[in-house]
Amino acid sequence: MTSLVELRVLEGPNLYFPRAAIKLTLDLTGLIEAPEERALRFASRIGLRRARPGKPGSGFRQRFAARAVARLVRQVAGEAGTTRLAVRVRPTHDVHQVVVAYPWRNRTRAQALGRAVASVLDALPDPDLDGLVSRAAETVREVEAGPAPTTLRPKVPIVAVTGTNGKTTTSRMVAHIGRTAGMHVGWSSTDGIYVDGVLVEPGDYSGPSGAGRVLAHKEVQLAVTETARGGILLKGIGLAYNDVSVFTNVSADHLGLHGIDTLDQLAEVKSVVSRITKPSGWAVLNGDDPRVYATRTVIRAKPWVFSRDPDSPAVRETLSEGGRATTVIDGWLSVLVPDADPDPVVEVVDVPMTLAGLSRFNVENALGAASAALAVGLPRAAVVEGLRTFAPDPAHNPGRMNFFTHDDVSVVVDLAHNEAGLEALLEIMNGVRRPGARLLLGLGAVGDRQDEVVDSLGEMGARDADVAVIAHKDRYLRGRSKDELDVLFRAGAARVGVDDLPSYPTEVEGLQALVKQALPGDVVGLMCHEDRPGVYDWLADQGFTVDTPEVLQAKVRAARAG
Repeated sequence: MTSLVELRVLEGPNLYFPRAAIKLTLDLTGLIEAPEERALRFASRIGLRRARPGKPGSGFRQRFAARAVARLVRQVAGEAGTTRLAVRVRPTHDVHQVVVAYPWRNRTRAQALGRAVASVLDALPDPDLDGLVSRAAETVREVEAGPAPTTLRPKVPIVAVTGTNGKTTTSRMVAHIGRTAGMHVGWSSTDGIYVDGVLVEPGDYSGPSGAGRVLAHKEVQLAVTETARGGILLKGIGLAYNDVSVFTNVSADHLGLHGIDTLDQLAEVKSVVSRITKPSGWAVLNGDDPRVYATRTVIRAKPWVFSRDPDSPAVRETLSEGGRATTVIDGWLSVLVPDADPDPVVEVVDVPMTLAGLSRFNVENALGAASAALAVGLPRAAVVEGLRTFAPDPAHNPGRMNFFTHDDVSVVVDLAHNEAGLEALLEIMNGVRRPGARLLLGLGAVGDRQDEVVDSLGEMGARDADVAVIAHKDRYLRGRSKDELDVLFRAGAARVGVDDLPSYPTEVEGLQALVKQALPGDVVGLMCHEDRPGVYDWLADQGFTVDTPEVLQAKVRAARAG
């Protein structure tokens, strides 16, 4: 069995370092189970003179092994000619495996160091420990240096947006405000690369390559990057720094993947975006999310919080520390600075994305986007106009809270890819439902969600909607079968007394089944992740038209009147 489980090259800032790093996943079973005498000899060879390894297989031995492997990396690197190497070691869900990370300047030699360390661990039964370490160092020393990192140092302002929910809408809003200000804006996202609102490269560019693709367009004057968890963990961030960062929130999503099992760990990953914001820049943080707000303790940038509550502790603390805040006062989106009166920027009812303030999630997105736009230096007038003209329709925000109407039936299409997203979708569906009307919901999930998440989605949908069906996403099953997902959805629904949860193979077929049984005044919602174009085309064929901001406001007023 080899000790090297995985060697991954992180090209830019990452969870472990603010610069390019090598990430090793190592199996330390050989060291953890080695006799105590051999563990002590190994410790002596790498310079741990007063080590207490503990008994084989014990918790003490596991901690010794983690400390010893960090020392081993430094020892091999030092004997190969690299001194003062920073090393980070972290546990994984497997008690025998650890992650070891260290920064690099030359790819080939840095990779060779990782393999050399693993070779020492593989050969630990060998009594010649001195020779093992020396030969490993000699191997590294003889390898050519190799290329340097490709991390970009941008020449134009960068706004980087991260978070579990809301990052796509927020980044689109910032890009729209930039264009309203007359700038050439490039934007990278899960949908592709956009320049001045035109899709130039389709695909998921929320990873490290997205920023490079945007900056390759020489006309771009402002870049907005959507930065997802996967890219940070698997490749690192493609930029050395950003001018303004936005951290929207943290909720349960993609847990159990790539060693991230808890919300605290997920928050730490996403905080990398804020940790590399320039000291002269602004880190825009959701003050209503404790994990996000805690990021202020590890940033170098100035803090700018947003909160729906102007009297929240986060707002008070940030202002007392010389930062800024954006909040809602008397129905106005307002900016607060220390020792000054609030600046009322725009009325929330005039921001279409908020549905006249109905959607608290999009109130937060608007607060974050306004903060980022002002922080990066966009004119206040452009912020006002941008917020007023950014609508929840397929043209401005495809796949996010898109409303359609036909024969007095409303349809809302939204990504809603996790529990927080479904909560937001149900909130806005209820907000436009007239008295006596029903909610009809198409549930869906990608296959790599944890069992309890899919189960919870089934419970939420069955409990809060009058009619619910399952609408599958064939290209996003990710190793699961539709039958497996059906079992999980139905288990959740059964807990709230719903035993009939029909299943449809596609999002379009699920939507068709719901619209077919909808009555005047009903609201149909679809968690749409896979086939947005197909859903839009079907709705158009049936005579559905996109709701304007004025139509949406009328629906909200009608619902409130009841």
